[in-house]
Amino acid sequence: MNQLCVSKCPDRFATYIDVQASYRYKPDQWNYFRQFCKPGFNNPRKSVAQVLRDEDCPSMIIPSRPFLKRCFPDFSTKNGVLTVANQTTFKDGRGKTRNVTDLREAANGINNVLDARSVGMKIFEDYAISWYWILIGLFIAMIVSLLFLVLLRFTAGVLFWIFIFGVIGIIGYGIWHCYWEYDHLKGIPGSDLTVYDIGFQTDFRVYLQLRQTWLAFMIMLCVVEVIIILMLIFLRNRIRIAIALLKEGSRAIGYIMSTLFYPIVTFILIAICISYWAVTAVFLATSGEPVYKVMANQTLCKYANLTCDPETFNTTNVTKLCPGAQCTFAFYGGESLYHKYIFIFQLANAFVFLWLVNFAIALGQCTLAGAFASYYWASRKPADIPLWPLFSSFGRAIRYHTGSLAFGALILAIVQLIRVILEYLDHKLKGTQNSFTRFLLCCLKCCFWCLEKFLKFINRNAYIMIAIYGKNFCTSAKEAFFLLMRNVVRVAVLDKVTDFLLFLGKILVAGGVGVLAFFFFTQRIPVFAQEAPTLNYYWVPLLTVIIGSYLVAHGFFSVYAMCVDTLFLCFCEDLERNDGSTAKPYFMSASLHRILGKKELSPKKAVG
Repeated sequence: MNQLCVSKCPDRFATYIDVQASYRYKPDQWNYFRQFCKPGFNNPRKSVAQVLRDEDCPSMIIPSRPFLKRCFPDFSTKNGVLTVANQTTFKDGRGKTRNVTDLREAANGINNVLDARSVGMKIFEDYAISWYWILIGLFIAMIVSLLFLVLLRFTAGVLFWIFIFGVIGIIGYGIWHCYWEYDHLKGIPGSDLTVYDIGFQTDFRVYLQLRQTWLAFMIMLCVVEVIIILMLIFLRNRIRIAIALLKEGSRAIGYIMSTLFYPIVTFILIAICISYWAVTAVFLATSGEPVYKVMANQTLCKYANLTCDPETFNTTNVTKLCPGAQCTFAFYGGESLYHKYIFIFQLANAFVFLWLVNFAIALGQCTLAGAFASYYWASRKPADIPLWPLFSSFGRAIRYHTGSLAFGALILAIVQLIRVILEYLDHKLKGTQNSFTRFLLCCLKCCFWCLEKFLKFINRNAYIMIAIYGKNFCTSAKEAFFLLMRNVVRVAVLDKVTDFLLFLGKILVAGGVGVLAFFFFTQRIPVFAQEAPTLNYYWVPLLTVIIGSYLVAHGFFSVYAMCVDTLFLCFCEDLERNDGSTAKPYFMSASLHRILGKKELSPKKAVG
């Protein structure tokens, strides 16, 4: 269907048949109708069949109104009857009279658009009314996140052990319940059948009537319970070390509070990278002149897909040799060598974008690691901590470590670009029936996803070693990797304990602020009932506050996670390089020293 840009929408009913029949004695009607035809078309003697075939003019026009730069039928309801310009019937351009209810589907589509627009306006109004309350909610989330991190030095162990004993208690109750069901089914006909006897059943409740099912559940829960208890027994010291490091991280955050606001710098740098990528991508996509091509039946027209000039197209022989052919816009660009490789330039732009984003993240990780390392290696805390540890670390990272950070970001960007290409190929080949190709792409995507996760882990710890010793990326990555492998159990325990506490913190912050926002926006707190704004949809600011609170907590806790990782590597280095003697004293805190005891004072016993 041909589409045309017009100066204004039609304001009357008219058909090409009627206009053609009366153009000699009513030229005004033809002059009005032909403004909705192709530019330059002025041949009312052309047959209706040829006009419709070549799409020179519409078969009819109806009164319309503009909306979103489109002309939509001017529907209205009068006394419960659907009308168009106060009429209930119209001519369809083929000599038949139709009722406007035939356009009801189009009217429903327009109503859906109008309803969506109305909802969008109401949402915008809600944001305009409640934006400062949303900011207050996010500020509260920031304060709560800060308090949670500062108080972790007192609550980390309590929260972890409450969770662990809660899990043990729940599993214990599950074991008791399975035994009770097993004993309760004793003597009931059919309960002694095996799963093999009844075969596969779609109704899972059938299996719950068998004693064997509850026995299997009880055995599995007992195994899980025993494994958890044995892990707690054999890993208790490492869990205590992990908790002590979490507490030490809370102390470090308390002494270097400026680190909590460094994610703002990373956010600004990433925003600049995104802006650069978007502007460059749009420039590349729109570079060159608009290219028009002949659209026609390729089997009957030799001019199909050839370039054309829309201004002179109707004067050429193409329209005569290829009935129905049109000169339509194809793309921006040209036929030069530069335009043929636009896709390659877009890939290069995407690669530069990934490289810059990874560099910004690497710069933040190295800066934070340097600040927290200066805390750990201070002999007397906090007296020996540098005056401005964060700014000093940022200066060192920019002055001495730019090349190492760029190299690490380059390796990660290459892997990410390969993943982007694989996703593009998967999208292009999604309709193919070649099972082997889909299987190969799935395997490659999985492998490169794992490789990206591994490289992020290696890069993160390499940046910490760069911040500590100032060595190049490859040396730092190697030393960090082998240091972690020599302490692999501690790495696993610390990672799980940290992930649990930080996830719990995010849920507490987002949930707590969300509950407060819910009672406020729904006016359920009498004290704030008069202050709460009247909203169309209270869930709009509520969801914004909840999601925003989670993101604020994530930003704060990402700094804390970097702090814990840095202190852990420093702790492992401290154990291997020092022995606690006067010549080589430990730099760890007194609580960590007490947990280690005399058995791990030797570097040789510091691994595992």
